[in-house]
Amino acid sequence: MIIWKEDDGKGELWDKHKLYLHCTFETYCLTAEGTSAIAQEKQEEVTKIINIMKAKEELTDTQKGFIRRKNSTLGKLNNTFLRPSKPLYQGKSNIYLGIAMGLEQPVTIAIVDIETDKVITYQNPKQLLGVDYRLLRRQRTEKQKLSHQSHKARKRFNFQQKGESNLGEYIDLLIAKAILTVAQEYQVSKIIIPRLKDMRSITEAKIQLRAEKRIPEYKEGQKKYAQDYRVQVHQWSYGRLIEHVRAIALKVGIVVVEAKQPKQGTFTEKALQLVLSNTEKNLKKK
Repeated sequence: MIIWKEDDGKGELWDKHKLYLHCTFETYCLTAEGTSAIAQEKQEEVTKIINIMKAKEELTDTQKGFIRRKNSTLGKLNNTFLRPSKPLYQGKSNIYLGIAMGLEQPVTIAIVDIETDKVITYQNPKQLLGVDYRLLRRQRTEKQKLSHQSHKARKRFNFQQKGESNLGEYIDLLIAKAILTVAQEYQVSKIIIPRLKDMRSITEAKIQLRAEKRIPEYKEGQKKYAQDYRVQVHQWSYGRLIEHVRAIALKVGIVVVEAKQPKQGTFTEKALQLVLSNTEKNLKKK
């Protein structure tokens, strides 16, 4: 996919925009083990089709030709190109990781043993990012400054807004990589992420509730407080962060599923409940 995207240039459109090429590929095909697993799956599919065709009493010339082509496909699947060897990731079936997201903290993770429903570890952004946590604080400052500039521009009837820097996306990537590093360390087999459409409603409901508590019975004051509060907290791109987690988990070989994040509780409690609500025994109760 080719994207025509605005960059930091000035002047004419062709100076302010650049072409970006986005590509996707199946990472399993990059290793001998992954290629073998995919080839075996395809072989089973093709063999099943051939057996169904051969079970017919009489075959037309077209059907015979179809079987020959399928047999040729089987031969190719048995002789794949050489790939470098890399053992496939094997997670423990009883170890899940839940990711809670919110205003004050972009992410909080809980790693849980679903056989005992016990938490193995919790980690917040500071623990996940380590020395790079300073970038998160810098990002917050940038957002506040950008919001203030936009507010002044609106007052001058200048509604053109410049987007945030690439720092936000870089931090998303750092967080996603850190989460997957922890997941591999504890041999997680499944990651549960919040459903994006629920996150928007949860976030807005929380801001509105906070505004009503701070400034009761004054709608205009609540509206102004909500606007200011959005600037103060991490107005995070949940969708972008979730996509980074999905992409890296796919490369590793960890399953990712969506679930509804609870509205009540601390971030650690929400991360835990995301996991517990998606265990087999609890899914059967629903």
